[in-house]
Amino acid sequence: MPLRPGRCYRHFSGPPYTRKEYIPGVPGPKITKFTVGNPNGAYDYELRLVAIETGQIRHNALEAARVNTLKYLSKKTGGENEFWLWVLKYPHHVLRENKMMAFAGADRLQDGMRLSFGKPIGTAARVNRQGDIIMILRVPAKHLEVGKQALEIARSKLPLKMRIEIVPLAKEAPAQ
Repeated sequence: MPLRPGRCYRHFSGPPYTRKEYIPGVPGPKITKFTVGNPNGAYDYELRLVAIETGQIRHNALEAARVNTLKYLSKKTGGENEFWLWVLKYPHHVLRENKMMAFAGADRLQDGMRLSFGKPIGTAARVNRQGDIIMILRVPAKHLEVGKQALEIARSKLPLKMRIEIVPLAKEAPAQ
């Protein structure tokens, strides 16, 4: 079984840490666009990337999944007017890390775990329930296989187990 990325911050315990007005120095999320493509197109299918397990997805993993999916779709379909991609999860939870010194003599200088609250290092989106939708992709019938491949690429970039659901939108679209 291959190792999946993001093992350090995948699981969570306790409430989310989201009050950014009380936290100095929170870095902004890397993901900037949550919708890409043509939202008003005539689409036959909606493909959903659905989480099978609970956990956290870091903001850089969401951005990597979005960028690679967009690049693959743009190359295979011929432009951004042929699909609509929507990232539903937003990275609200602030991740903290207690930085440790790693050089000779560090044990005399460092307090170790004393008052180890940690400094903010990034943000993460929490997936609290199985079945939460991470991404939605709408495509016409001629690009259904390309859409499946694009969401497979997105799934490989995310740390949690996912499945792809296909929902027909139009009445005349055949069920998959």
